[in-house]
Amino acid sequence: MPALRFPVAVVIERIPLVNRWVSEQWRVAAVECIDAAPTAPVKLVADAAGSKWRFGGHAIELHRSESEGYFLNLTSPDPKVFVMWRMNEEVAGGDDDLKARPQLVTVSYNEAARLLDGGEQVDAVPLPPEIRDWMQPFVAEHYRPEPKRKSRRNELYEREGAVGESSQGRKVP
Repeated sequence: MPALRFPVAVVIERIPLVNRWVSEQWRVAAVECIDAAPTAPVKLVADAAGSKWRFGGHAIELHRSESEGYFLNLTSPDPKVFVMWRMNEEVAGGDDDLKARPQLVTVSYNEAARLLDGGEQVDAVPLPPEIRDWMQPFVAEHYRPEPKRKSRRNELYEREGAVGESSQGRKVP
């Protein structure tokens, strides 16, 4: 079964800071639902308060193997879209202002956690209702919780011959 795709655009903003060590902060501002968007970044705002860029050409993909991560996201108090992005120090094509670039957009808690564990920069933004409505039928069809296994705390000691008696007649595990 091929992955289901939902086209989105990522809005990244740059906020200038008055700080001795850092001159600016980059962060994901939003994920927008779109039909089609140019893949080249588009500058939305540029003023003294900062700048915003829209990056089209991204898509959220749903895979059966990630259905648990989608379920965890949908059932959380605040569902999110996770965007993995990287800083690009060598900006090709011109704009010295544009250093951050989105790489991957996901709605799986598990995938976002793996990316963070791998040292990647991941920001979370609120999940738009359109994406939530698109995800819910997929999760309902493909997510099956793992069956609960009975845990037996004293399993090692209950096996035949595992419990013996000491020379004084007391039971020894």
